[in-house]
Amino acid sequence: MARTSDSDKELLAALQAALGAEHAAVYGYGVVGGRIKEDRKGEARTAYDAHRARRDDLRRTVRDLGGEPEPSAGAYALPFPVPDSGAAARLAADIEDRVAGVYSDLVRAAQGARRRAAADALREAAVRAVRWRGGSVAFPGLAERSAARDAPSTPRA
Repeated sequence: MARTSDSDKELLAALQAALGAEHAAVYGYGVVGGRIKEDRKGEARTAYDAHRARRDDLRRTVRDLGGEPEPSAGAYALPFPVPDSGAAARLAADIEDRVAGVYSDLVRAAQGARRRAAADALREAAVRAVRWRGGSVAFPGLAERSAARDAPSTPRA
């Protein structure tokens, strides 16, 4: 029986986290597609398809490494209510921010072609987030850093 190294375990955990984020993204874009205005439905469909393709690729990769891919949940909790198109666009940006975060972890854990693929996924999520939000954040995939940057550096009375 082959022994699994700590780096292999870290890589598999990062791949499973990315897979979980892609499962949630596919679900979330189903909500986005149901609420977004007609002029942005194509953008939502493109993102949905991209996340489905990444999800399927991650499933194969996890299996190739001897893991059992985490299954999708039946439903996912949304971070806020999505009653209209504006909220759907905010949800899409939030989805992309979350996806970028897990891919930043995968970039750190992976090497070679897997690292390049994770970096590509991180970049694509960051670009989609900018499109949905209408602006960028300082550190795509590192929301805590961009939030800290926006916080005042000295207390206000």
